[in-house]
Amino acid sequence: MSNIGDALGTAVEGGLLSRAVASKATGKQPPDGDDVPLAEGHFSESSCLNCGELLTGPHCHQCGQKAHLHRTLGAFMHDLLHGALHFEGKTWKTLPKLAFKPGELTRRYIAGERARFVSPMALFLFSIFLMFAVFQAVGLTTPTDIDTEGPIAQAKVQASEARADVQLKYDALPENDPQRADLSGEIAKLDTALAAIETGQDYTFTNKDDKTVSMSIKQTGWNWLDNAVQKWRTNPSLMLYKLQANSYKFSWLLIPLSIPFVWLLFFWKRRFKAYDHAIFVTYSIAFMSLLFITISLLIKFGAAEWLWGSMLAFIPPVHMYKQLRGAYGLSRFSALWRLAVLLFFIAIVAMLFLQVLLLLGAI
Repeated sequence: MSNIGDALGTAVEGGLLSRAVASKATGKQPPDGDDVPLAEGHFSESSCLNCGELLTGPHCHQCGQKAHLHRTLGAFMHDLLHGALHFEGKTWKTLPKLAFKPGELTRRYIAGERARFVSPMALFLFSIFLMFAVFQAVGLTTPTDIDTEGPIAQAKVQASEARADVQLKYDALPENDPQRADLSGEIAKLDTALAAIETGQDYTFTNKDDKTVSMSIKQTGWNWLDNAVQKWRTNPSLMLYKLQANSYKFSWLLIPLSIPFVWLLFFWKRRFKAYDHAIFVTYSIAFMSLLFITISLLIKFGAAEWLWGSMLAFIPPVHMYKQLRGAYGLSRFSALWRLAVLLFFIAIVAMLFLQVLLLLGAI
């Protein structure tokens, strides 16, 4: 409790200090909101309510806060839409560019036109959130039961049947029959095999048709990897659920994983920096997320398979080609060979991302 109190005290102290520094920098004290006249939810301020600077336009030239704030429910709903959806004019300037002129959008954002377009990270976060929300809504989620007739389930059935068969033979013999000792040993072995099957361990037993059934997975010596394999064997449904949940949480890892591979396409061209590749990658992933949303909705509403299949097959490479050519100013040939290599790199990134998710699921 004392740590929490210290943290809160430090936070309050930091807030008061930052306000004092801001006031000292401007030479003015921000007005108290309760002292500013309020008419029908509209502040009638002449100084910035945030830093106290005199207002000379629609925004404070000192701290950037918008002038003429509103304290109304309508203003709150506007802030809600803006915060959740970035719902403003530049959204409608960004999305058409992202869809039809991705190279131009990437190049102009890198060149410094930041206020005109939605930032790539904001668009990425929104599209990822929306994609997984839509997936949940249309039922594209992990299955709750996995292959009930799979090898583990079959082995469990065979071991149970073999044990029941041996138990019947054991019960049919007189108590003083020496064969009962052998059958008791077989029952014990089958009980051990059943326990191993349940816990995902190696097992070997003889079924009622006198055939040997076994499963053996070599131990790597890495505890986390061996534990992960055991979890997948014993409860694949849970592991798939964790895999899906982690893919939501750690989708941002696709960006740092992809940047080095895009850099390899241009490493001899010094004018292109890692920042440029980061903008390229982030806008590209945002578009692909929006494309997957569109395709999932088409599938949900019964669109023809050839339609969404064609979209899935042709739109991504065409979009990446246009973005490569426009963002980096490439010729057709340069863009085409880089696209071919990039598609190969994407497969590598996907495998690396999957490996990370599997590792996270094993923890």
